[in-house]
Amino acid sequence: MRLLLVQVTTGADPVANRVTIRDAVSAGLASSGPVDLVVLPEAAQVDFGDGESVLDTAESLDGPFVGLLGELAAASGATVVGGMFETVEGGRPFNTLVAVEPGGGLVATYRKAHLYDAFGYRESDLLSAGEPTATTLAVPSREGPTLTVGLMTCYDLRFPEQARALVDAAADALLVPAAWLRGPGKQLHWATLLAARAIENTVYVAGVAKSGQRYCGLTRLVDPMGLLVAELGEQDGTVAGDVDVGRVAEVRTVNPSLANRRWDVLPHPS
Repeated sequence: MRLLLVQVTTGADPVANRVTIRDAVSAGLASSGPVDLVVLPEAAQVDFGDGESVLDTAESLDGPFVGLLGELAAASGATVVGGMFETVEGGRPFNTLVAVEPGGGLVATYRKAHLYDAFGYRESDLLSAGEPTATTLAVPSREGPTLTVGLMTCYDLRFPEQARALVDAAADALLVPAAWLRGPGKQLHWATLLAARAIENTVYVAGVAKSGQRYCGLTRLVDPMGLLVAELGEQDGTVAGDVDVGRVAEVRTVNPSLANRRWDVLPHPS
């Protein structure tokens, strides 16, 4: 299965952002050829900014952002995943990932469970947290078997129990759209945690990050042994990479750590 990872800078204007996304995906497909899955960053619909853009421009799941993803999916024949701020009547928006099938219909949503209240930032002042759920979807392939992917968002990457829950729900790959803020050690954390989640769960991990002045970029696809399959630097761009379900099975034969587990549920501190 072939993935197209799309690293873009988006701002406070959702109309301009849709143009940016359409152009980036079109350019990526022109260089990569046919793909089965297109992944956009967290907050692709509109940037966090100072918070006002989030509150003023959050959209419903039948709004123009999901509509754009549906158009891109139908035109490319690929499943498309990307991040938006979802309107909540009478409350703060959700930070939501949406997945649209090749036919253009919405097939999955995941509302970010772990809001980024760390490193001096408080995402919970802007947004509502979703319930912890293991959200997976089956992605059809043109030439190979269907791939089951699990959805996580940015700060969720720091919580290994969420990745493990997705793998226990049969995910062969984890998609981690992100707006990973720059800062001392942050780029190292991003690269290290992507590799760790891949190695400990023997799955592929695709971390697709926003670019721009505030964010680190460094989109990458990591295989079940933690090896780098594809990567981008700090600038806007796209990169394609292949995911092989057979590789997952092969690595799990060599490294059967999931089968060797003795903890089914970690004890909760009293």
